[in-house]
Amino acid sequence: MELRKDESIEELGDGQKLIVSPDHGFGTDAFLLADFADPWRSAPVCDLGTGCGIIPMLLKRNGVTAEIYGVDIQERAIDQFRRSLELCGFPAQFHPVLADLRHLPEELPRGQFRTVVMNPPYQPVGSGDLSRSDADQIARHETMCTMEDVVAAAKALLNFGGKLILCGRPERLVDVMTAMRAGTIEPKRLRFVQKRPDTAPWLFLLEGTLGGKPYLRVEAPLIIQNADGGNSDELNRILGSYTHETEDTP
Repeated sequence: MELRKDESIEELGDGQKLIVSPDHGFGTDAFLLADFADPWRSAPVCDLGTGCGIIPMLLKRNGVTAEIYGVDIQERAIDQFRRSLELCGFPAQFHPVLADLRHLPEELPRGQFRTVVMNPPYQPVGSGDLSRSDADQIARHETMCTMEDVVAAAKALLNFGGKLILCGRPERLVDVMTAMRAGTIEPKRLRFVQKRPDTAPWLFLLEGTLGGKPYLRVEAPLIIQNADGGNSDELNRILGSYTHETEDTP
């Protein structure tokens, strides 16, 4: 398969390969989110803002056997995802969807998903410096969708009792929880990610249930570095056979 000049192939392990580019790559947070999600393996999953398709690939690696949909508004991202599936030779289980999550197409079955996953933009509009490229701006800032848009899309896709699972920076936690509860998706499970036990969290992982009753379980923090400065045992388990450096590590 011919690659563009700025593209390369990442070997994820277990026969999985992913085409990445400067605009559409992945970081450690994708591995952490896919592991935390732990979806029903035999029920369809939808990944909103899928980018190059890293989370659908990891969900398959983690044992999901049902159909996996990956939605993104950027044509280049979906093109990379499609070509990665061709490269791996297993397109049937996957459904790359070029769409705006604010206007979901008919090919996404409403109310049929048990799990919706998203690694959303971390920065609200008007905060911080905008990233240089349009693709970075869409991925990192809420220029194309807000948290309320994400919750509305998830609510339309999930069946009652289904789960929305996402990650974010700790300073946005209240905003995210507020948007979820306003959309009748009740925050139910929370885990913080820390570099070391003595450092502040740099990421949170959050699960909400559509129609769930108020009750939040806070799990023990996920520590990603051991005392020697290397990967913790848990991070190594999550990464599996993938050994390359990832972006966005603290």
